[in-house]
Amino acid sequence: MRRSTATATAAAVAVAALLATATGCGGGTTDGAGSNSAPGELTYWASNQGADIAADQAALGPELKKFEERTGIKVKLEVIPWSDLLNRILAATASGQGPDVLNIGNTWSASLQATGALLPWTAENFEAVGGRDRFVASAIGSAGAAGQDPAAVPLYSMAYALYYNKKMFQEAGIEKPPATWDELVETGRRISGGGTSGKWALGAEGANLANNIHQVFVLSRQHGGSFFDAAGKPTFDTPANVAAVKSYVDLMAEARIVAPGNAEYDKNQSLQDFAGGRTAMVLWQSAAASFKAHGMKEGDWGTAPVPVPAGTVPGTGTGVNSMVAGINMAVFKNTDNLDGALKFVGFMTSDEEQKILNRAYGSIPPVKAAQSDPAFADQDLTVLRDTLATSAAPLPQVPEESQFETTVGTAVKELFADAAAGRPVTTESVRARLAKAQQQMAN
Repeated sequence: MRRSTATATAAAVAVAALLATATGCGGGTTDGAGSNSAPGELTYWASNQGADIAADQAALGPELKKFEERTGIKVKLEVIPWSDLLNRILAATASGQGPDVLNIGNTWSASLQATGALLPWTAENFEAVGGRDRFVASAIGSAGAAGQDPAAVPLYSMAYALYYNKKMFQEAGIEKPPATWDELVETGRRISGGGTSGKWALGAEGANLANNIHQVFVLSRQHGGSFFDAAGKPTFDTPANVAAVKSYVDLMAEARIVAPGNAEYDKNQSLQDFAGGRTAMVLWQSAAASFKAHGMKEGDWGTAPVPVPAGTVPGTGTGVNSMVAGINMAVFKNTDNLDGALKFVGFMTSDEEQKILNRAYGSIPPVKAAQSDPAFADQDLTVLRDTLATSAAPLPQVPEESQFETTVGTAVKELFADAAAGRPVTTESVRARLAKAQQQMAN
């Protein structure tokens, strides 16, 4: 189901309300210790990491059965699409009726931490899963606000890459992937011909609010901008941010290398188009597993760093070409099975399971010992790992981050809708939408 503007706005309002009443949101005991009245069963909300929900159920099912056989604890799994996950979590924190364990995007960590609904990962809780030092420091750094106990434990680490269809490049006489945005547009026009070829150059998820944020955050950094100042105050409608958002939407509106129909995509449809040979490139996090699930074979695609502005190379400053991506695993503070929840998190972040699960999803283990496995040394993951190490930046770890995703993500979605309908996307129209988003943050 496509996420509407009204739903996104409601989510933003919900965040503000939660932040205003944080002490009452988490339920359970005042010290966050939880209880153990239902030790035989856990409810787990997993994020949609694979090609579709069925693929996730197939990947996770055997592992959850393994956990049940070892502990006697049955795990009730629900896989939730990214377009719905944040709203489901917000509703659960407001009502106190959430799952025992859940996946969250690492960019939401500080926002959800501020509600008081998630179990804080104290030194004692970390010891229950083998210790904090098992995890890569940058992954822990994206698990909550600085100076506080993390709100979650890293589960999958990711970065964005440019994936390209080798056959489509060969047919168009293109020898290498684009390294700059100018090259990407030039390459895209050769492939799509402005839509006259029946094929399109680049896939996008124009109605996916989180994906919109990830893309425009990187472009903002490349334009020398930031969506928040050093004090955490929103700065959405600065010239750099306006230029960043316009440059992204213009890939559809002006360059015409993104199909108008992508304005309505929000559930990984661009990956299906890529695998089906309808789109030649896509900007995505750890996409290999999804491509295979849609019928592609190793070697059908190539992987390269996300483009940077002409005259720069991937790195810090204007060379940033990815946000620090990843999935964290959190425990609801009011769980009635704290011991079981900690055992389950410990199982999912064990060296053995980290290798199995991150191989299945084409992601990078945030657990140090698991990273040494040869399975994580292929070309795809080398690009992702190098990006994380040298040219990725974390989204702002501020309590308002999830509201930022809903307000600015919706603004970008509306601009894509304008582009798809043939309405002009001007500097002023972009500035107005971002100013409106900033005003929504203030209310």
